[in-house]
Amino acid sequence: MNEDIFNMEVRKFLKRLGVTAQREIEQAVRDALESGMLGANTPISVTAHVTSPRINLSIRVTGDIDLE
Repeated sequence: MNEDIFNMEVRKFLKRLGVTAQREIEQAVRDALESGMLGANTPISVTAHVTSPRINLSIRVTGDIDLE
């Protein structure tokens, strides 16, 4: 295994994940604010799952996002 290539590929995947997740979270929050489902100062809880059955990987990352 080439460590440099592997590291670069992992970083590319994580960047793609981060950009996509940020875009989707921002849109969902905007929609929830517009519909009144969410208050402007209400923090939201989020969970991300990353899995790869081939290497027996299953991780979960949780956190809160403050809106103000």
